[in-house]
Amino acid sequence: MHKVDTLLHARWVIPVEPAGTVFEHHSVAIHEGLIVEILDTETARDRYQADIEHDFADHALIPGLINTHTHAAMSLMRGLADDLPLHDWLQRHIWPTEAAFVSESFVRDGVTLAIAEMLRGGTTCFNDMYFFPEVAARVATQLGMRASIGLIVIDFPTVWAKNADEYIAKGLEVYDQHKGESLLSFAFAPHAPYTVSDAPLQRINTLANEVGGSIPIHMHVHETATEVEESEAQNGQRPLERLNRLGLLSPLLLAVHMTQLTDAEIDAVAAAGAHVLHCPESNLKLASGFCPVARLMEAGVNVALGTDGAASNNDLDLFGEMRTAALLAKGVSGNAAALPADQVLRMATLNGARALGLDDRIGSLEPGKAADIVAVDLGALETQPLYDPVSQIVYAAGRDQVTDVWVAGRHLLKSRALTRIDENEMLGAVRDWQARIQAREA
Repeated sequence: MHKVDTLLHARWVIPVEPAGTVFEHHSVAIHEGLIVEILDTETARDRYQADIEHDFADHALIPGLINTHTHAAMSLMRGLADDLPLHDWLQRHIWPTEAAFVSESFVRDGVTLAIAEMLRGGTTCFNDMYFFPEVAARVATQLGMRASIGLIVIDFPTVWAKNADEYIAKGLEVYDQHKGESLLSFAFAPHAPYTVSDAPLQRINTLANEVGGSIPIHMHVHETATEVEESEAQNGQRPLERLNRLGLLSPLLLAVHMTQLTDAEIDAVAAAGAHVLHCPESNLKLASGFCPVARLMEAGVNVALGTDGAASNNDLDLFGEMRTAALLAKGVSGNAAALPADQVLRMATLNGARALGLDDRIGSLEPGKAADIVAVDLGALETQPLYDPVSQIVYAAGRDQVTDVWVAGRHLLKSRALTRIDENEMLGAVRDWQARIQAREA
């Protein structure tokens, strides 16, 4: 018999790749953080001797979900100034709150809360964009969470930096300090075309093609009609046209939201090999518009899923995003066959990994890839009767049915309990921030 660290036996194993595959009564063998083999359970019990075995008789094992767009620390502003237009919400509430409270301790506690919520919802990797990225990197590493750390850039001063040059310099320092950590990857994160001018964008594009062999550029693009109209008025160009002129429309671009697109722009994005990060629930809540997901995917664009920050969503729930993305795509396209369940699960896993340049490591359950795995209990009455486990995960299951989560083979959620986070301590810190923020709002 072969020795391995862990054997997971499940009613179903859904590897995502090859597409459409569902293994019944199969097991996953894990050793030193990697998937060794996926095989039928009877053979697995004969072939492997494991230090730890788990039986999931009513569960599906899926790849860890990948949240490709977050502002994790903004979890501390969940529910603040809801039901307002985007610019009113930002300018009168969010930005003043950030100016008053954002600090290393704010980011530490906000990211801890976000990671706790994401793990309990089956998310094993997140792509972040916020201030004090060095703090997010430290917290993710301490808690065993996989993260793509955004090196944020904005033209105007904040508590973290005074101008675009300083943002870039400090971002490169963060990269140099943490680039050797196995659970971390990085992206340049210029906030949006309307907050970053041409010269910094050109420098970011040059650096993105040099640093680490190339790293992504994570950016809000065409989020609202107002953004597009103001760009045309100020620059004589739509934002995507401007980004293309500056050389940023490329396979490195991770364009978030993309609710305002012409057919020609869809073709340009596809030809450039850029990726779209779709945040359906945030777009709906802020009335930003509809990303034409079905048309983008028909054109060959890689579309992945994100939640946005909890301040504008108001959760970090990729199960909810999957269902909303599927239903919204059908409604917007007028085609009930648009975005079937297996394609949506792929958007939340392998497509996200591909966007982040991590598809050789995560995003599907395959031998040699990291053991980022989620166990979903499909035995609950809410998911019965069960004819198709993939369809049930997308259309009926909720994040509360996630029982166990592994990142790189480490068991971070065990029977719904977080193994590396003291929930009482974390919630105490959250309540302190709530009291301070609430007092300011009042």
